Amino acid sequence: MSRIIFCTFLQRKSEGLDMSVYHGEIGKRIYNEISKKAWDKWIIKQTILINEKQLNLMNQDDIKKIEQAMIEFLFKK
Repeated sequence: MSRIIFCTFLQRKSEGLDMSVYHGEIGKRIYNEISKKAWDKWIIKQTILINEKQLNLMNQDDIKKIEQAMIEFLFKK
């Protein structure tokens, strides 16, 4: 049975994520406030960012850039 949450990204009730997809407080917020559909939209956006900016997921500075972009994308509309 799926979890129904109020998705702050979509601004409506939607199916929630099945499990936590990120660590820490941000991960808890994503789990509680972001739907599967919104998370899928972020994954597409993240892929574009990584490719266009040639980000390296082994580089801590690049990981921080992606995290900041994720927060802005999901929570600052």
